[in-house]
Amino acid sequence: MLKTLQRIVEEVGSAASMSDALAILVANIRTALKVNVCSVYLVTPGSEHLVLMATEGLNATAVGKVRLSFEEGLVGLVAQRAEPVNLDDAPQHARYRYFPETGEQRYHAFLGVPIIHQRRVLGVLVVQKRARRGFGESAVAFLSTLAVQVAVAIRQAELSGEIQRLLRGELPTDLIIRGLGGSPGVAIGIARVVYAQADLEKVPDRSADDIEEEIAAFEHAVEDVREELAQIRQRMVRALPAEEQTLFDAYAMMLDSDHLIGGTVQRIEEGTWAPTALRDTVRKYARTFEEMDDAYLRERAADIRDLGRRILSQLLAQERGETPYRENTVLIGDDVSASQLAEVPPECLIGVVSARGSSSSHVAILARALGIPAVMGAENLPVGRLDGREVIVDGYGGRLFVQPGRQVRREFTRLAREERELARDLSGLASKPAITLDGVTLPIYVNSGLLADVEPALKSGAEGVGLYRTEFPYMVRDRFPSEEEQIPTYRQMLQAFHPRPVTLRTLDIGGDKPLAYFPVREDNPFLGWRGIRITLDHPELFLTQTRAMLRASDGLDNLRILFPMISNVAEVDEANELLTRARDELLEEGASIGVPQRGVMIEVPSAVYLAEALARRVDYLSVGTNDLVQYLLAVDRNNTRVASLYHPLHPAVLQALQQACEGAHRAGKPIYVCGEMAGDPAAVILLLGMGYDALSVSVAGLTRVKWVIRSFTRVRARALFEEALRLEDPLHVRELLDDALIEAGLGGLVRPGKR
Repeated sequence: MLKTLQRIVEEVGSAASMSDALAILVANIRTALKVNVCSVYLVTPGSEHLVLMATEGLNATAVGKVRLSFEEGLVGLVAQRAEPVNLDDAPQHARYRYFPETGEQRYHAFLGVPIIHQRRVLGVLVVQKRARRGFGESAVAFLSTLAVQVAVAIRQAELSGEIQRLLRGELPTDLIIRGLGGSPGVAIGIARVVYAQADLEKVPDRSADDIEEEIAAFEHAVEDVREELAQIRQRMVRALPAEEQTLFDAYAMMLDSDHLIGGTVQRIEEGTWAPTALRDTVRKYARTFEEMDDAYLRERAADIRDLGRRILSQLLAQERGETPYRENTVLIGDDVSASQLAEVPPECLIGVVSARGSSSSHVAILARALGIPAVMGAENLPVGRLDGREVIVDGYGGRLFVQPGRQVRREFTRLAREERELARDLSGLASKPAITLDGVTLPIYVNSGLLADVEPALKSGAEGVGLYRTEFPYMVRDRFPSEEEQIPTYRQMLQAFHPRPVTLRTLDIGGDKPLAYFPVREDNPFLGWRGIRITLDHPELFLTQTRAMLRASDGLDNLRILFPMISNVAEVDEANELLTRARDELLEEGASIGVPQRGVMIEVPSAVYLAEALARRVDYLSVGTNDLVQYLLAVDRNNTRVASLYHPLHPAVLQALQQACEGAHRAGKPIYVCGEMAGDPAAVILLLGMGYDALSVSVAGLTRVKWVIRSFTRVRARALFEEALRLEDPLHVRELLDDALIEAGLGGLVRPGKR
């Protein structure tokens, strides 16, 4: 049954429309379970009414006509209870309701299971038999498992269908896709879909600019694949028996098939981009084989998909001139990567939307650094349908509006204008110190990973660099950079901010920051080999990098070095010894290198309890709230399903931050916050009240944070922190702080969707 489940889910997920998805679903279930009837009822959006949307076994004319509430019939009972209902003789049940138009009076055995997505009942799957004998446990398990797996696919197909109806003018309202706010702000622009180059299913819908050119490119790709397969066969002549070599004959026949080649060309002639035409043709051709009775022929569907992928790779490898990015590009994808974001010219990029990830994903962090709005974790995102569509990105409320209407566009245009005016008004704070109303100075540093951040950071009044993510130079190479290659990057940063301090964090890879040339495959990477654990196990990496840092600081004396992912004092002792060794080596070589300040990141719960002991071994502590929150709350910050549980203002997080701050101060050492929490205006009030000594934020948030600090006294912030500690719900903490911002005249920092 597992293969059957996988096949059905795959076919439903690749359906071109909602009607196709549902037709595929009911037909496959009826065959798999050998039942007389399979039907699917869907909930009308915004109501508690179910409509028969597809059936195999009931009268087809009833589709779209049979409608019932959650209070009516057995189907309504399944939706109401949100659990399966399995009956031997359905007509005898008190909730049974007869619909003459369906012709269902002949059926007795009834099994209905709910289709639930993100706690919402989307619909009900029903199977029926003539016999008066209920369904066995295996059937219930199969249908329940299938309902869970197709819920996302149905939701995506539903949205895809809504987009097509909206484009045809059949929907009077705007289409809203919800996710999580990843970076604040709003943007109105045109969607540009990015996708995995070798994944046929990720190819977006796109029209052809030049039909003849598309056809020529496709035919050239087919010829390239034909030659490639001929070469493979030639290499395999001696390795494979003759009967196995017939596979290549089958591939050659498929390449000559009018279904695959002719079908794709026909779709291109109708105005479709070659990769999209290929995707749709392969889907249809493969499905034809999968529906055949002969097992051997069914397996050929996999061969067709393989051929499709090969042709796609050749298509994309051709030098055809990628469409240039528009000035108002909104980057959209299933899992947008930092490198894809970096490929877009900064002057063109105004927003980003990703189906995966959360507000603390590295793409969201990069978006905040660039000052562009982002929506993350929009897992229902029908990516393939959005290319070229007008969209609005609401980074506050975590919403994407597709083809917005006049009223919505007007409202968000006004909001965008207010954002620009606020940024312009706050620019005057760049030259002013971050001093509270009662005279407490709280330096504000900048988080950075790019040299491009230098000029904007200096213009915004950054008092130094609180966190420079050194892994970015490693991620853009195909090997570890040498000592000589690293020095210019570090030197530029140190010189640009001199004499202000610059904090270089030692290499922090692993988890969600892999290196292609140094793969670390683990079942649970966030609890595995990452950060300081890797560089201590590979001291050659640590020594090479720290030597480069020290040499880059020659004559400047503004270097701070930060050790990430520390969980015990032994790691700090070892890192200190290696750093001392690196400096001693340079001194022996004749260099004149000062002793840099050393710091430890507090991002593992054990480090919170060891804060005082850790602080005694270094010059300062720096709290990385992104990882600390995920570890304290057991929430993978990149997992869309649990991202809503990621609350930086959770009472447990506040208590941990307080404990770390007190530990550092008992040791007589300063403690900073360099995580994204330091850039949240509401959270800044609490950090000020706790007694933190400095903050490090993204360039885009620097003046906003300074505005908050200059608008409160530490006494008032302390009182709010103590009040927050008495609250048990992070949402109530957020309300308390937002009210305080509004009361202080900082209402411009509180936007709809944040509360």
